[in-house]
Order: sequence, then C-alpha cells, then structure tokens
Amino acid sequence: MREPWIVGISGASGTPYAKAVLTALLDAGESVDLVVSRAARLTLLDETGATIRDAHWKDDLAAWLGRDLGDLAYWPTGDLAAGPSSGSYPARGMVVVPASTAACAGIAIGLSKDLLQRAAEVNLKERRRTVIVPRETPVTRSHLEHLIALHDAGAVVLPASPGFYGSGADATAQQLIDFVAGKVLDALGVPHSLFRKWTGELGEGRAQRNPLGGP
Repeated sequence: MREPWIVGISGASGTPYAKAVLTALLDAGESVDLVVSRAARLTLLDETGATIRDAHWKDDLAAWLGRDLGDLAYWPTGDLAAGPSSGSYPARGMVVVPASTAACAGIAIGLSKDLLQRAAEVNLKERRRTVIVPRETPVTRSHLEHLIALHDAGAVVLPASPGFYGSGADATAQQLIDFVAGKVLDALGVPHSLFRKWTGELGEGRAQRNPLGGP
C-alpha cells in the first residue's frame, strides 16, 4: 500500500526550502503528497516566477522542480474531501515547509480552514511524525504560544535556521537551504547527503574544501 509523506507549503517566504525538501524526498525514492496553500502560490510566484495551477499541476511542478516528479500526488488546497483530510488515509507523516504564522496558528488551534491545516491536524491526532518549519523573525508572543502548542501536540518544531559547520562562513545560499532541508529529513528519519554531518572535528569542513590546508 502506498504510504506517502505529505508536504504542505504555506504562504511564508522560503519556497526554496520546500523545493529542497521535495527534491530530497523524491531522490530518496519516497512517495509524496503535496498541498500548496493559496497564499503559497503568490509567494512562489514572487520568489521564483513559478506558477502552480490545479489543472496543470504536473507540468507546473515539473518546471519548478526541474525534474521528473516520481511518485508525487497533488491535492488542491480547497479539497477538504481529499485523502489527507482523513485519519484513515495511509500516510507516514507530514512536513509544513515553510510554515507561516497563520498556518502555525491554524494547525495549533485546529482551525482546519483548508486542506493543509486539516491534513496537519490529522497527522497530529493520529500521532504521526509531523514537522513544522516556521520561517518568521522576529516572533510575537502569540506565535511562540502556537509553536509551544504544536510541540505539546507532538510536532517537531524545526525553524528554518541553517548551520554553517558543514560549509563555513562562505556557504552559498543553496548550501544553507540544503542544511535546513537535511534537518527536516533527519527529523523524518529519511537518509540524505544534503550536508556534512558534525563529527566533532573542528575545521573539518574547511579542510574538505581545501585539502592542502591553505586559505
């Protein structure tokens, strides 16, 4: 039986994180169900120039990701009768990346205003692995309270906060994006090679970039 990871993209800035997570899951041979909120479509268009239309999602997603879609299914965000809206729908878990403050609040209080929020709520109530990737700074007290509520409900709250030990201070934007995506896959238990894992050796990343040890 097909048992996908559900990926929800909400309207926060940070659609490159979503692309990196989707690509890594597909590269790992995982099945994916995708839900893109209406606000996320506007953000995606603004950040990348890409569009995702319900009637042409295969072509639009292939163009955005720049690859074959593999085992990827797409659900319109307004379809509250979709598979992921039910706890009986087989799924391994869910990632919301990036997660806007509105999405975090809606999931935390069980608002279920669209399929993304409903699917996340279902995964929490079914005690499936759920990873929320907020990308907002600074944060208000209400946002922190919603993140605490998500944590207490069983979600992994994983801010889009890249580390530099894998690539150093001269890391490219893609390397920083891949670091966050790799942490998401770590939280899901999916193997990846998106960044160099910490080994306890200071300067190892610099040594790998320049084996001769020069500047």
